[in-house]
Amino acid sequence: MDFLPVFMRMKNETSLVVGGDEAAARKVELLLRAQSQVTVISTNVIEGLQALIDSGAVAHQACFTESMLDGVQLVVSTTDDEALRAQVVESTKKRGIPLNVAGCPELCSFVFPAVIDRSPVIAAVSSGGELPVLTRLLRSRLEAAIPAQFGRLTELAAQFRDQVRAVFPNINQRRRFWEKHLEGHFAELVYAGQELDAQKALKDSLAADQFSATGEVYLVGAGPGDPDLLSFRALRLIRQADVVLYDRLVSKPILEMVKHDAERIHVGKERANHAVPQQDINELLVTLAKQGKRVLRLKGGDPFIFGRGGEEIERLAEESVPFQVVPGITAASGCSSYAGIPLTHRNYSQSVRFITGHLKNNTCDLPWQEFVAPHQTLVFYMGLTGLPVISSKLIEHGLAKTTPIALVSKGTTPEQQVIVGTLETIVGQVEKSNIAAPTLIIVGEVVLLREKLRWFD
Repeated sequence: MDFLPVFMRMKNETSLVVGGDEAAARKVELLLRAQSQVTVISTNVIEGLQALIDSGAVAHQACFTESMLDGVQLVVSTTDDEALRAQVVESTKKRGIPLNVAGCPELCSFVFPAVIDRSPVIAAVSSGGELPVLTRLLRSRLEAAIPAQFGRLTELAAQFRDQVRAVFPNINQRRRFWEKHLEGHFAELVYAGQELDAQKALKDSLAADQFSATGEVYLVGAGPGDPDLLSFRALRLIRQADVVLYDRLVSKPILEMVKHDAERIHVGKERANHAVPQQDINELLVTLAKQGKRVLRLKGGDPFIFGRGGEEIERLAEESVPFQVVPGITAASGCSSYAGIPLTHRNYSQSVRFITGHLKNNTCDLPWQEFVAPHQTLVFYMGLTGLPVISSKLIEHGLAKTTPIALVSKGTTPEQQVIVGTLETIVGQVEKSNIAAPTLIIVGEVVLLREKLRWFD
């Protein structure tokens, strides 16, 4: 390693920042967060630094002299004055004071890492000053993986250390206890801001001198396919589940995020072919949770938009099984965005309507007369097979044959295909194509904007 990763206690310690530019301001902000006493040395400072100086948050000197290093624990130089920089480097080296020189890793005795602050937990990553953009990319990944309330979780759990040690004298028992609760219901309650309930859950578990027999169910929307569209909470729950029940619409890259030792159960569903009936899925969720497992119910899109998520958690509520729901980006939003078709636009559409196009037994028992309102976008889910019926019925009830329509197949994924036509031509266009389910159908004048706004393909 070119640098030894350490964490320095800077509370009430003195630090110098030689420079008054944006880089200096960023370093001053970080040092203040570490509760350091900061002095800025520069003849000119930017507005933000001047405000800190005026408020008394930091001290200020115009010129650097070596005597200023007395009692200083750390120095940062961002100045572009080469002579001044050389003086700072020489003076700090002579005194053995840690020095960071912005943009010059070869002159640094330490470098600033990218910081993920979940105090009291702090994570830091560094490229040794060689490629800061890389550390920022890695930090963004860690930010997504570490919940915002992780620090609070640490503080609350620490309050129970002695109690846990008293109940579980064996280190392996304690390890299993903390693994269960720091990735289980206690942690999720803290992340949700329900701290009193979290503390009670931990106290109850200790009082029982055993772990709760009931697990928890996570009803998570996986979005339309692109794993980058997952929410932070969805990603966290995906990675901690013991068993996963997933639909065919969950993309392979998202399924690969599940931990390797988790049990995977494929439960559905495609037209006229349900791998597992819905009632059986409901009961399976209850059974697995009552075995003490963390159960991930992973659904494509959003679980509450044509996803039967409500039916599943109704059953869980009846059995008093803990659960939480994580919304996902529904196909209408995700696929239209990736196709370059805004669902609403002031010049074209002031409302949008989501409709299931999965017509049972080829029937068309839908309120077609409501779909022909002006300045409205229609979005049909699961409508590929019913496309001929959908097109003819819309025309029959008053929509012009020239009304624009788009089909988006496998939206947001590398296999995305988009076919654009009119109500009159679209069926023939689809018959000549190799477009496949899952597809989304968008009807309305907003489709005309695709040619200008398309970006993904």
